[in-house]
Amino acid sequence: VEVDQVKLYGPLFLLNHLAKEIQLADELGDYGQEILSLAYAHCLDYRSLNYMPTWFERTDLNFLLNLEGLTEKRLVGALDSLEALDAEAWQRRLFQKVCNLYRLRPSGVIYDVTNTYLYGRHCPLGKPGHDKEEVKGRPLIQIGLGVTQDEGFPLFHKVFDGNVHDARTLQDLITMFSSYHLKPGLFIYDRGIVSGRNLKDIKALHWDTLCGMPLNQSLKKFWRPWADPQQLMKLSQRQRVGETVFYTCVRPYRVDEVKGKLALCLNERLQRDARESRRDEILNAEKYLAQGKSIKPGLERFFNPKGQLLADKLAEAEEFDGYSCIFCTSPLSEDKMLSLYFNKDVVEKAFRSLKGITQVRPVRHWLSERVRAHVFVCYLAYLLLSLLQYRLRKTDFTAESALLELASMHKVYLRDSKNRFNLSRVVTLTKKQELILKTIDKSLLKS
Repeated sequence: VEVDQVKLYGPLFLLNHLAKEIQLADELGDYGQEILSLAYAHCLDYRSLNYMPTWFERTDLNFLLNLEGLTEKRLVGALDSLEALDAEAWQRRLFQKVCNLYRLRPSGVIYDVTNTYLYGRHCPLGKPGHDKEEVKGRPLIQIGLGVTQDEGFPLFHKVFDGNVHDARTLQDLITMFSSYHLKPGLFIYDRGIVSGRNLKDIKALHWDTLCGMPLNQSLKKFWRPWADPQQLMKLSQRQRVGETVFYTCVRPYRVDEVKGKLALCLNERLQRDARESRRDEILNAEKYLAQGKSIKPGLERFFNPKGQLLADKLAEAEEFDGYSCIFCTSPLSEDKMLSLYFNKDVVEKAFRSLKGITQVRPVRHWLSERVRAHVFVCYLAYLLLSLLQYRLRKTDFTAESALLELASMHKVYLRDSKNRFNLSRVVTLTKKQELILKTIDKSLLKS
């Protein structure tokens, strides 16, 4: 008996089980199996389309997905097939299926926007903009993503041109969100997304908003009577959120006729760190100016033409160090407001999955529809990861660590050339691998 082949099996077996539960391949049409192979690859070891056939040969996807001789041409055809999908209706239908399977009744949605860069400069979607990861000189696309507050399951996503403002992306997606017909709850988003129109549109859906507010000159003027740290830092106004302590002051407020309450939050540690960091830079800049050297861009405003420090400019810059502002239209308590807003890292983790584990960055396609299809496949990969994370919530495993643990779970194909006999066996499971499979579904151990 000889070993014929050794195939990666464990993590793909698990991902395929989760996909089967929601009938994902059937929802994706004629190329459903090919698209699933791409989504699985994004969860594990995706590099590029032309590398996929090689990766496919090292896995047992031929058995799991009933795919023979996968080629780059078929994968490109699979990506192009996604253009025919009604993405909005498809995402809504799939989310409803997930809710039915997991018996969910979402009462909170978190929305955020990120961007990623493209290779090449010929894609119409790629536009210059502010890269949130400080990568300069590459065209960007924007990705808006909405996830459930408690579970982190994705509701919807959409790709935008790289120069579309964050607030505008939400305007486009509120119409899509309204078609989900969810019971009224709380819509949470960051300060870069807030606008009067967004607040009005969300209120029209009978949903409440919890959002950050940029501390512009108007809000600074509003808060000056209460922003003195000596007045704000009272024991009765102290709130702890995880490892961070805030001192808060809440006042009634109105944004474009939308009534709510506004909270000013002081993070004393952040205030101290920001202040000392700036002062270090200013002291270094003073030395450089005295020596006739150039200084860091942005520090010129703190000095007059003779290189002397402008104390009033420094005081102005330091006035609201460590302060943040939150607006809420729901009658939540102060501690609940802060907890929900500052613990909204579920969507940040989603973006880390999209950019890290699922390899959305960088996008190597030039055609707009293929860029959208690439992000769509990453969206599917994140969906599977979020389902896995939810099923593992009572264990110490994360979705990523569970897939890594199962990476040594191979299927071995054996051949007896003399008697022309073939068989396959899965390698003996470790205790951790058994625990993962048992947690997901006890029937997996039998299969």
